[in-house]
Amino acid sequence: MAAAKPEIPRTTPCSVLVEAGKSYFWCACGRSQSQPFCDGSHKGTGFTPVKYVAEKKQWVWFCGCKQTGTAPLCDGSHKTL
Repeated sequence: MAAAKPEIPRTTPCSVLVEAGKSYFWCACGRSQSQPFCDGSHKGTGFTPVKYVAEKKQWVWFCGCKQTGTAPLCDGSHKTL
């Protein structure tokens, strides 16, 4: 049986100004109402959020389409949707 595919909540990345040392939990299932971050909507789906710890204060592009090969960051996969 093939693994479930995540929902695609948006077809563009999400730019977020992250804070040094802070942990962020990226939504991997696409169901969260708090995109690009997890709100617990994955429960029962087999998906788990991906932890990202910011090394410094900077703008980061989190994947919005959930198709990235470099989770949780955008790798441009949205361009092929």
